[in-house]
Amino acid sequence: MVTLIKCKYLVAGRREGDLLITDQPISFWGGVDPEKGIINDPRHELFGESIAGKVLAFPYGKGSAAAPMVILELVRAQKAPAALVQIEVDPLLISGPVICKHFYGETIPVVTVNNKAFQMLKTGLHAVVDAGKGEIILSD
Repeated sequence: MVTLIKCKYLVAGRREGDLLITDQPISFWGGVDPEKGIINDPRHELFGESIAGKVLAFPYGKGSAAAPMVILELVRAQKAPAALVQIEVDPLLISGPVICKHFYGETIPVVTVNNKAFQMLKTGLHAVVDAGKGEIILSD
């Protein structure tokens, strides 16, 4: 089954991967190991999960101005998520994928969806995020 979800793009690009979903916000600074691409916050429901190559969906970012540098390190270590899907815009977080494009030529699309669309996302589904077209295509 294929499902199309409309989204708004914040950082353009087209990437795909398996979805990894959480209803909890993510703090990249102190919450993600930049060398391993693992959620390392023991209080987070995704503790121990790898975000490398995943379409990572979370409601919003929480944390510090250092989040873009963690994303930059994730890209350098080849452990970055394929794309980021959020409900609320995190302006600090957006600068990470923008910086990555300039430093490493790597694109990490960042999109937002509404609450109803976010509830349609399920861990394990395959997702193609096409920020330029404003769509996410989900498949089993």
